[in-house]
Amino acid sequence: MASIALIGFGEAAIAFVRGWARTEHEAHAVTAYDIITETDARADKLADYTREGVSGAEDLETAIVAADIIFSLVTADQALLAAEQASMHLKQGSLYLDCNSCAPESKRTASKLVTAAGGRYVDVGVMAPVNIDPQKVPLLVSGNAALSATEFLVGMGMRAEVFSKDIGGASTVKMLRSVMVKGMEALALECILSARVAGVDEAVLSSFEASDPEMGWRSRINRMMGRSMQHGARRAAEMREVTKTVEDLGIDASMSKACAMWQDTVGGHGIGIKIARTDNEPGYEIGYEEKADALLQVMNLKTE
Repeated sequence: MASIALIGFGEAAIAFVRGWARTEHEAHAVTAYDIITETDARADKLADYTREGVSGAEDLETAIVAADIIFSLVTADQALLAAEQASMHLKQGSLYLDCNSCAPESKRTASKLVTAAGGRYVDVGVMAPVNIDPQKVPLLVSGNAALSATEFLVGMGMRAEVFSKDIGGASTVKMLRSVMVKGMEALALECILSARVAGVDEAVLSSFEASDPEMGWRSRINRMMGRSMQHGARRAAEMREVTKTVEDLGIDASMSKACAMWQDTVGGHGIGIKIARTDNEPGYEIGYEEKADALLQVMNLKTE
């Protein structure tokens, strides 16, 4: 039985734990540590540990010192710090699966820290949202320990495959995918908020649906708005890593920079989590109109 540690216990970590619980695999001890336990929101995070059936650690060292497998599932802007702090307490030979949305160069820097401490660093690219069914999310795995990590992940019922032996290989695919995925979210926000202010949002959506009815524009844009409202700050951090990736390739990253700005703007208004939770209630989904109006209100704009 392997000992698993989770650094960060947000949406991704919770989705992973729930996915493992639904599949038949050898039981493993799971310990989680989240920096939120050191804030005023400590009680909520402790409740998350209890609800999901994992052991909560008081600090990072306690969580990982005896762990065979470590999943780093923090925000992109905290990933390197997490690797640096974890490298002080790693068990020799442990697998460190960096599942964060970071630039290849950021992951190579983290890899050096983990490897120097005796751990086996693994670059994991999470290639789709985990909240629907984490066991079906494609995971690209890179690094010298990619095969060992992939065998473990597959054994846990996850959809993982070795991408390359080079650290940064999986993250390059992930980052360049995000140019499109997160960029479309930003475009949707700019489009619909502007159309809502002008009073032509229904006409704009009808035009989309007439041109390409199979896209399901109304529900797709509604979903993209909700994700940005709930996770805008995290997405902005990811898009800054995307910007690094694109610029390191010698390409102008103006679109990714603008996307980061939009995600920061939308995620920074503090209304997204409430709306997203209501959005997930069975039998009820907030429409794009209510989401747009809530955003416009806090942005001090008015609809026609």
